[in-house]
Amino acid sequence: MEILFAIAIGTVVTASVYLFLSRDLLRGLLGFILFGTAVNLAILLAGRVGPMRPPLVDAAVLGAGAANPLPQALILTAIVIGFGLTAFALILTLTAHREFGTTSVEELAEAETPKVPANTAAAATRREAA
Repeated sequence: MEILFAIAIGTVVTASVYLFLSRDLLRGLLGFILFGTAVNLAILLAGRVGPMRPPLVDAAVLGAGAANPLPQALILTAIVIGFGLTAFALILTLTAHREFGTTSVEELAEAETPKVPANTAAAATRREAA
C-alpha cells in the first residue's frame, strides 16, 4: 500500500513541477494546488497508513482499529490554509489579467505598469468621461 502511495505522490509532484515550469500564471497556480495535494498525501503516508500502531498515541488509549488522528489534523489545517492562499493567488492572477490583458509571465514582465491615480474618485470620473 505504501508503494502505491509513493508512486501516486511522485506522479502528482511530477505534474505539479511540469505546470510550474509553464509560462502561464493559471498553470502555475494549478501546479501550486497539485503540489499542496502531494504534500498532504506525503503527510498521510508518514502517519502510517493501515492498521499499524500510531507513533505518538498509546494503542491502549485509541483501541485496536482506530486511525492515527495526528496526520489527519495536520492535513485538515493544511487544506484550510492552502484554500485561503489559493483564493488569494487566484484574485492576484485575475487582477493581473484584467489590468494587462494576459496571464503570460513573459508578457507581464515586459508590460508597462499602469499609473494608479492617487484619488480613486477622480479616476472614476475620468473613466466615465472617456
